[in-house]
Amino acid sequence: MTSTPSPSRPRIALTMGDPSGIGPELAVKLLADPANLARADVLVLASEAEVQSAASEAGVQVSLAASPDEQHAAVVGSDLADCSVPRGQVSKEAGERVKSDLLKALGMYKDGEVDGIMFTPLNKTALHLAGMNEEDELRWFAMELGYEGTTSELNFVPGLTTSRVTSHVALKDVAEKINARSVLEAIRLLHSVVRDSGIEAPRLAVCALNPHAGENGQFGREEIDHIAPGVALAQQEGIDASGPYPCDTIFIKARDGEYDGVVTMYHDQGQIAMKLMGFDQGVTVQGGLPVPIATPAHGTAYEIVGKGIAHTGPTQRAFDIITALGQRTAADRRS
Repeated sequence: MTSTPSPSRPRIALTMGDPSGIGPELAVKLLADPANLARADVLVLASEAEVQSAASEAGVQVSLAASPDEQHAAVVGSDLADCSVPRGQVSKEAGERVKSDLLKALGMYKDGEVDGIMFTPLNKTALHLAGMNEEDELRWFAMELGYEGTTSELNFVPGLTTSRVTSHVALKDVAEKINARSVLEAIRLLHSVVRDSGIEAPRLAVCALNPHAGENGQFGREEIDHIAPGVALAQQEGIDASGPYPCDTIFIKARDGEYDGVVTMYHDQGQIAMKLMGFDQGVTVQGGLPVPIATPAHGTAYEIVGKGIAHTGPTQRAFDIITALGQRTAADRRS
């Protein structure tokens, strides 16, 4: 069941992630903190028995009610609730549960029941075994929503966010996908999400592709022909973006607070730096979609399932971010 919308409290759909991994443990630890329930109406895609079983195993208490309020979460069920899945390993059954819950969460957004979606860690191999044919969950979300606009996986650590011009593609294919328009779109998206998370005037840096930013064309012309023109287009729109900068130094300045966000050209260009700066606080946002979706930026940790030792830092940070983004969505919907 859903609650009467509060003008200040977003409604968040929470899935428990891959049931074979640490997702259920992280979800109940999040729900056990009264401060989280005070900030958002949380609707859990699980049965009450699943929530209480996970809570018992994790050694926490979760308060549930028929409708969410400032002291309780509410369970809204799952089409595959209470089904048995093998624990601590990849399986088709776990992938099917994740897909089913995420589809239900998307439906809840379409029906106006929630303002944002958060999922605890999933496993891409399990999703592919369950029939997800897209390269990643972001493309799958876009397909299910019928959304054809610009999307990018955004990564957050405290004080810094990154977007990518290219993501899950082979390194040999990166250069051909970089042009002024794709650079502009990545800058626009990063600007929008960082602003919606609470920074009114984001300061953005844009990475080069080649070593030393190409050394004036000696090591490639992507910076001259594509990246700099994309930055100029963003500046014409009033976005505070600059670059391209060599990626081996720009993250030092970003770490030291000179920038709120960095646009990278490919996956590992940003991910290595971000995970070194804050692996235990990393969050992924499925950027550009009509609905804000966030998740901790780590895996299912099958090796520690059932031990009650899963670290909640990234999960808490993901909740903080989805709450902020959900508030903006809620305000837009109710204005």
